[in-house]
Amino acid sequence: MKPADLPLLNSVSQPSVHPRGSVAVVSVTRPDLDADSYVGQLWIVPLGAHAGGAFRLTRGFRDTAPQYSPDGTLIAFLRAQPQGPAQLYVVDAGGGEPVQVTDRKLGVGAFAWAPDGTTLAFSSREPEQGRYGTVEGVGADAEPPRRFDTFRRTANGLGYYRDRPNHVFVVPVPDVQAEPIVQPVASVDGPAEPRPAVAEPRQVTSAPVDHGDFSFSPDGGTLAVVAAVHETRDTDLRSSVLLVPVAGGEAVDATLQHGDFSIDAVEYAPDGRLFFLAGEVGESGTDFVGRNSSLYVIDEPGVAPRRLTDPDAYDIGGGGMYGTIVPRGDGSALVIESRRGTHQLLHIDAAGAVTALTEGDLEVTGVDAAGASIVVSYQDPQTFGDVAVVEPGSLRTLTDFSAAVREAGMVLPTELTVPSKDRYPVHGWVAVPEGEGPHPVLLMIHGGPFAEYGVHAFDETQVFAGAGYAVVYCNPRGSRSYGQEHGRAIRHAMGTVDLDDVLAFLDGAVAADSRLDGSRVGIMGGSYGGYLTAWTIAHDHRWKGAIVERGFLDPAYFEGTSDIGSFFGAEYVGEDPERIAEQSPQAKVGQVTTPTLVLHSEQDLRCPLGQAERYYHSLKKNGVETELVVFPGENHELSRGGRPRHRVQRFDVMLDWWRARLPV
Repeated sequence: MKPADLPLLNSVSQPSVHPRGSVAVVSVTRPDLDADSYVGQLWIVPLGAHAGGAFRLTRGFRDTAPQYSPDGTLIAFLRAQPQGPAQLYVVDAGGGEPVQVTDRKLGVGAFAWAPDGTTLAFSSREPEQGRYGTVEGVGADAEPPRRFDTFRRTANGLGYYRDRPNHVFVVPVPDVQAEPIVQPVASVDGPAEPRPAVAEPRQVTSAPVDHGDFSFSPDGGTLAVVAAVHETRDTDLRSSVLLVPVAGGEAVDATLQHGDFSIDAVEYAPDGRLFFLAGEVGESGTDFVGRNSSLYVIDEPGVAPRRLTDPDAYDIGGGGMYGTIVPRGDGSALVIESRRGTHQLLHIDAAGAVTALTEGDLEVTGVDAAGASIVVSYQDPQTFGDVAVVEPGSLRTLTDFSAAVREAGMVLPTELTVPSKDRYPVHGWVAVPEGEGPHPVLLMIHGGPFAEYGVHAFDETQVFAGAGYAVVYCNPRGSRSYGQEHGRAIRHAMGTVDLDDVLAFLDGAVAADSRLDGSRVGIMGGSYGGYLTAWTIAHDHRWKGAIVERGFLDPAYFEGTSDIGSFFGAEYVGEDPERIAEQSPQAKVGQVTTPTLVLHSEQDLRCPLGQAERYYHSLKKNGVETELVVFPGENHELSRGGRPRHRVQRFDVMLDWWRARLPV
């Protein structure tokens, strides 16, 4: 795969299954270099063993997040136009012209059908008057000053958010068979009054905070909404499930008194049980490092939640915007588990008994079910996204959206486990390009730290292997999907066993395959991977070059500048200045001799640009061969969701760097 092949990468949304279980609908999106944006449409996927193939239903610029109505006659989805925010639409499930439901200044984030199918709930940011284009002619630079009295005020990819909280609204579903709205024109009696193109939504949440996932109760009278409304919300990570009356009234907190929960997702079951996904953050409310999420259920209103999965045994919560919960009619639910670099589909019964429905080299990214049909979106080593039916002991694949990129050329990585310095097993993969070698080697380190490399087809692995580099990547201690002890191993000890693990894995990979040239190695990583890259080159000097991308490089200056600075550093490196310095790449920068490319995004609020600038300046001052590359207009998500042309240019910059220092 080459950087220019990026438009071949099709991503598939969480499926929505028709209530009869006969078909599913998904959105399929891809980067488009001509539009310099992401484009996509809705696709219908027949589920029968002898049914026809998938076909495109809509033809919008970017149509995403489809959901069938409760009776299956309509599909609601989000449609974004070029340079415009996503709005909510509905379309006849049999096809036709979509009808717009919302016209929100800042767009729509998520939505849900009411059980009777006559109403939709959606989330949208409500801007303060005079800001964000609410007054024509008043641009961002002409707005009044913002005044803060809280620690948290920004979010990466968004910017300031307290003056545009995310609220939940309800709106009636339009009649897709009705006459289109036609605007009147002026007459001799004067100008015509314009007719509203969409119904006016009604806001149902009131607390001046961001509201997350939400779900309708079976009778449609209540919305369960995730939000943090408690007094200490600015200094901890707790959140609650609020029960909000749709018709109006006081919200009830269903969870805060029962535990120290940080809640991701919520979903009502047809029988009225209320499921949610949450991690426990301890008495401090900030003990989040390496914490797995669990599935909980509230069996009836007013009772304490019951934990159904053990966080020491299962890491629940992959897939979807907030996490996936698909309740079944018998008190059970379908969820997605992270395990050893895979995402597997689990069935959890009402007593908490767990049954795995998938296995092997698979990452389930979304699931839905109706009747006997269970449908997943997934990735594996040969696909960036496809749709399958879950059958006993196997998946029956229904689509092939990665055929073109496989034809362009893909490498299948090999799984490997290597003992670390203390004999701890380190799990990962090695991707070797075609040819006998010996090939130069790139050690690649993931972000997080509580994240993981997985078995799915990965554009970075494919591009570097396609350029002739053997790519070595693993999940050292601190990573996700290997249990809480593994994830918490580097708490207040960053750059210790994680450093040992990545170096041991590299040495083991080189020793196991003669095609890898251990005398020609480079190292690279982003975010936490940028941290560990910078830390490694201060302690190990074998490298021909390094790329430090969007790194957490200066913990002392992270607090107060990052959008997560009020809690992240304290939990990962502690608060003692001497201990912080002992884990800080910036404090050890004088030990670096490796040629280093420092790559960052201008609008990164997670690891602010100053982290890179200070590190680069120190390298330059110390006489280290270095270069700083800054991408305008991009944030921390450049490599995953940046402008397509910038993503290609990023690969080009990286490959230029490696060609000069590690020629193939």
